[in-house]
Amino acid sequence: MHTTASDGRCTPRELVDRVAAAGITVMAVTDHDTTASYTDVEARARARGIEAIPGIEITAVEDGRDVHVLGYFLDPSNTRLIEFLRVQRETRVKRVHAIAARLAELGVPIDLQMLLDEAQRNLGRSIGRPQVARALQLAGHVADTKEAFDRFLGNGGPAFVSRPGSPPEVVIGIIHRAGGIASLAHPGRTRIDPRIEPLAVAGLDALEVYHSDHDEAAVQRYHRMATELGLLMTGGSDFHGDPAHGIEPGASTLPPPEWQRLNAARRRHAVG
Repeated sequence: MHTTASDGRCTPRELVDRVAAAGITVMAVTDHDTTASYTDVEARARARGIEAIPGIEITAVEDGRDVHVLGYFLDPSNTRLIEFLRVQRETRVKRVHAIAARLAELGVPIDLQMLLDEAQRNLGRSIGRPQVARALQLAGHVADTKEAFDRFLGNGGPAFVSRPGSPPEVVIGIIHRAGGIASLAHPGRTRIDPRIEPLAVAGLDALEVYHSDHDEAAVQRYHRMATELGLLMTGGSDFHGDPAHGIEPGASTLPPPEWQRLNAARRRHAVG
């Protein structure tokens, strides 16, 4: 799930309260390229009787496209992780500048300074295309964020700007050095099946089998793939709080047996 520290609509407090209302007992916030919300999330979750796992969704880049790698159980205070994420966020800001310039050329300008001011006020906040999509909506250029991606920001769109970045193998190493478990995010959305086995060989620990975008056939396919490759399984709603997506906390969850395997792997990592 995501908070206002990246592209979510809910503050840490609001998110935990939504999670509690859904009856969830174990949660992880996986903001994009930042762990800035974890302290607030953990404190609020503890008060509500919920276990909050430190998590993140790091954007790797391969052949000009984004590859999202989830990290669970990592140490947010790890110095190498902190420096890596600082560079990641700087790259995001440069990309947003380039996207805004293209939008202006297309005759659909946005209030770029507003986005930059928000990131500056919230140290460690990560910005990207979802915030640009909302800025397009606020400016009256699109009806909702989905239209913003469909018309302008999606891969191949007139305002799409590819980003430089580290390959997924490097990101997996960063997560490992911070004591975390690395899982490939929503493979059914990114159509990355041919790369899953090589990434498993390179150290990938888990596959996000259960996701709100995965239908039953996709769940079965990735469950089989994870089993054959000896990977752990992860899952979640990928809740952002955006009404346009209609996804709520708990829309997709990790079955208890798989959670137990994942939790046991955390203890092994901690011992190591």
